[in-house]
Parts: sequence; C-alpha cells; structure tokens
Amino acid sequence: MSLALLCPGQGAQHPAMFDRVRDNAAARDVLDGVGAVLGQDVFAAAGAEARFENALAQPLLCAASLAHWQALRTELPVPGMVAGYSIGELAAHAVAGTLDTPSCLALAAQRARYMDAASPAGAGMQALLGLDRTRVQSLCAVHGVYIAIVNGHDHFIVGGGLAGLEALAGDARAAGADIRPLPVHVPSHTPLLQAAVPRFAAALEAVAWQQPGLPVLAGIDARVVRDHAGKVHTLSAQLAQTIEWAQVMRQLFERGARVFLQLGPGTALARMVASAYPCCEVRAVEEFQHLDGAVDWVQRALVRLQ
Repeated sequence: MSLALLCPGQGAQHPAMFDRVRDNAAARDVLDGVGAVLGQDVFAAAGAEARFENALAQPLLCAASLAHWQALRTELPVPGMVAGYSIGELAAHAVAGTLDTPSCLALAAQRARYMDAASPAGAGMQALLGLDRTRVQSLCAVHGVYIAIVNGHDHFIVGGGLAGLEALAGDARAAGADIRPLPVHVPSHTPLLQAAVPRFAAALEAVAWQQPGLPVLAGIDARVVRDHAGKVHTLSAQLAQTIEWAQVMRQLFERGARVFLQLGPGTALARMVASAYPCCEVRAVEEFQHLDGAVDWVQRALVRLQ
C-alpha cells in the first residue's frame, strides 16, 4: 500500500491557484521560474482571462504541481508512484525527479506553441458522459471527431472541429448522454495535432534527463516509463493519441496505491479516483486551507489503511 501523486491537466486554473505556496520558500524557485518563462508575474498570469489559453495554461499547470510538490516533499512520506493527466504528465516527470524544474517549464511553453501551431481553426473539446466506448467511437466516426481521453467506462473527452462536436453532441444527447463543453480550443490528444509530435519529440530529445526517483505511468498505455526513449515517445505521442486515464488509475491501484493526493489546481482527478476506487483515501491539495492539513491527512490516511 502506498501514496500516489496526481498532476492535473487543463481546465481548473483560477486566480488563487498559487495562494497556498505564495510565501513558501521551497516553492519560490518554481514561481520565479515560471514567471521568467511567461514574461510576467505568476500571480498576474493565474488571474488573467487568458489563463485557459495554452501559452499560459501549460506552464502554469506544471508550475502549480511542482510548486506544491516542492512545498510538501520534505513533509510527506515518499510516494510510490506519480501520474499526470495531459500536460500533467510532463509535470509528473519533474515531480519524479526525471526532469529539472527549468527544463519542465521550458518544455511546457514549447509544447503549448507546437500544439497551437498544429491546431486547426474552429476546433475544441467536450466531455461526454453516459455512453460506452463502442457507442462513443461510432458517433465519433460518423461526425469526424475523436476520443481524446478515456476517463471511465462511460466518461470521455472528445475533440475535433466545432461543427463535428456540435453534431455529435446532438446525437449523444438524443441517446441519453450528458455533454459538457470545455474551455479548450485545441483538439489535444487527437490525430489533428500530429504535426506537433515530431517537433515536441525533438525538444524532449534535447533535454538532459535523469533517472527517475519515482515510477511514472504513461498516459497513452498506463505503463511505467523506464528509459530515455520511452520518455520521449510517450510524452510526444500523447499530443495526437488518446490518453487512457482509466487504465492509468487502474494501474496505480493494481500496483498498490491506496492513498492519492492531487497536486495543483482543482479536484477533478481526485474525484475520478474516488469514484472508481471508493476503498481508497483520496484528496486534492485544494481541499485544504493550508498545506499542513494535506500533510496531516496523508499521514493519517496511510495509518488508517495499514
């Protein structure tokens, strides 16, 4: 039984996302580093209306996970594993010690640029809940859109052109599904972004990677990433390939994780794990007013599950 850390993807950014680490000395290098990458104060960037655009969102999200980890790492038991959702997978490698903070933040900015450059105009993403994968895949084929992320047996993120998404939404609602538009204008994790893959792979190749201190699971196949080639492949391929998040959660559980802590903004990953594995102890740092509360909860949860 062990602790697993989760690094979130886009969607939950908000102006107060760095408040818990604003005055934390261990997090200062991360906050200063992302400010330098963005060319503006990190707190101003988090509060900007453009915080959902890739150029701000991706460095901010990596910084949020890393800043919270730096603030917590000496107080928490050593985690058994770490996984990240979309851009969170890049942050997960830095949390694991595979990648240093400056490289992670620089790669996040490059990733955003390459994705924006590859993205077609008039595209987006939406959540679809209530249908199984076979039915969703059939609807996607009809309307020329794609499954971007599999969150559960009836919970998907689909991406593509806006006209196709609108048509799919109509058919899916008629079949009893719930559709929720997302504040994302790039069809991430679909073949529409294939042009970004080799460019990001080249950027990843140029980085000095370290041996990980923690196992990292890849989003595209839920396998532990073990070597340099695997890191480059999985992090670049996921730009244009479906993320199998439900499989990642299952692998974390099957490998012994019973306590899960989501870093960064939001609670979405924590809620998904708690729903899929109600026997586990699951929280997000944003559920605590202070980081001391998160530390105390993790320590008590590990004891409760012994």
